[in-house]
Amino acid sequence: MRSEPGELRDAFYMAEALELARRGCCTTRPNPSVGCVIVRENTVVGRGFHRFAGGPHAEVEALQEAGENARGATVYVTLEPCAHVGKTAPCAPALAAAGVGRVVYAVADPNPAARGGGLWLGKSGIPTTAGVLAQAAREINRGFFKRYETDFPWVTLKQASSLDGRTALASGKSRWITGAAARADVRRLRARHGAVLTGSGTVLADNPRLSVRGGGAVIHDGPEPLRVVLDSQAQSPPDSRVFSPHQESLLVTAPEADARRHEDAGIPVVRVAQGGRGLDLREVLVLLAGREINDLLVEAGPTLAGSFIREGLVDEWWLYLATRLLGPDARPLVDLPRLHVLEDASAWRTTDLRRIGGDFRLVLRPVREAR
Repeated sequence: MRSEPGELRDAFYMAEALELARRGCCTTRPNPSVGCVIVRENTVVGRGFHRFAGGPHAEVEALQEAGENARGATVYVTLEPCAHVGKTAPCAPALAAAGVGRVVYAVADPNPAARGGGLWLGKSGIPTTAGVLAQAAREINRGFFKRYETDFPWVTLKQASSLDGRTALASGKSRWITGAAARADVRRLRARHGAVLTGSGTVLADNPRLSVRGGGAVIHDGPEPLRVVLDSQAQSPPDSRVFSPHQESLLVTAPEADARRHEDAGIPVVRVAQGGRGLDLREVLVLLAGREINDLLVEAGPTLAGSFIREGLVDEWWLYLATRLLGPDARPLVDLPRLHVLEDASAWRTTDLRRIGGDFRLVLRPVREAR
């Protein structure tokens, strides 16, 4: 089906708004990343994006830049303008007050408290068009949408492996399989997540910091992700680097575990039920979603990574491949059950493959077919 000129024009300007939205991907949480472009007589007169939670929304920034040129203009925004009073004033009335002639938005807001701006504008006599580049807009805020639609955050699994599918030596030591460029790439990946989760085995073996800062690079000026340690027996030492500073960490343990030394050290502790192979991962995800975590990064060893895969909880898998071999005694990539027929194998599709320094990075998504 051929696109009409107006549809192509809407897609063109919405694509620019999406690029603006991506600038806030590390700093707006738990709010969505939103971009806005205001166009008058085929000329962009205003641009804006949501920079940080509690700050001006994208529409407000763009209106400020456009000034009087906003009157009669078309507004392109990647998320439905809000119609409620939160930390800032609602955007839909601001657009109407500026006298804009039309509003085009990519996708409706899944937040029941914020949605309704499109309907409000329509009732106010301002024409609206929805659904322009909707899938791309959802992808930018995939965790935000998933949290409101399922009560789970978006789960990304990150691992580093040798060519022979090994993640650590037999002793458990894994620093460093990959090179400096891949490690810097991981810090950028962490910066896009509200929380980074690991298990007690990784803490005991590697004592990681799981920070976005390191190697002399500052990824962004926003807050560090929450560092979450799953530890059913509360074995992780309270002075582990992952718990510093305490207010940016969380120990998740079983109801019967003795976590007094962590509590005495000021480390926040929560308790969840035991599942089949450890702590109940679904309860953990609901817990984190309740703390407004949209995007969760799991950096774990083969046991915990295997549990997330077994239970179908991984939305995306970032796998860094180092061009080295660790041998048969080294630890495997994931702990999965033995298969008897190939049809039962976990299937993944590659969405991105590129070289990062001397290593390779695969981005994979599960193939979830009905069986």
